[in-house]
Amino acid sequence: MDVGTLLNPQIDTGQIEGNFIQGVGLFTMEELIRGDKKFNKWIPSGQLYTCGVDTYKIPSFSDVPIDFRVSLLSNSLNPRAIYSSKGIGEPSILLAASAFVALKQACQVYREQQSLSGYFTLHSPATVERLRMACVDEFTRRVCPDEYETVLSRGSY
Repeated sequence: MDVGTLLNPQIDTGQIEGNFIQGVGLFTMEELIRGDKKFNKWIPSGQLYTCGVDTYKIPSFSDVPIDFRVSLLSNSLNPRAIYSSKGIGEPSILLAASAFVALKQACQVYREQQSLSGYFTLHSPATVERLRMACVDEFTRRVCPDEYETVLSRGSY
């Protein structure tokens, strides 16, 4: 990753690892659930239920890859910044979009094995519930007969 002049490689590496895991949470776990009259009647209409980390799942130590390699591009100058450095926060969070894309591609392969080809929608975050419903089979058809229908969470936890 290009971080400009390396001021402290250990801190930069830790920032990239931490931000990547934060992004994994963003793209695979941290789901917004709001009250509505159809699905979440127990939450006042329009009110955000998942407004803190005590109401939704966040990544934990077991979600960190065992083999996590970070490499930093050296001698990348940025003459317009302090000490020729660059910010590393947002780019490393967006690296986690690769996890979301990999999960969607895995669903696509499964769907093709089930003779379902073509486009399908998988909303972010790719929660376990959404991934299960995207992999259409005899059980998911009982819940959602149309294999192209998008199933959004109703607060399953």
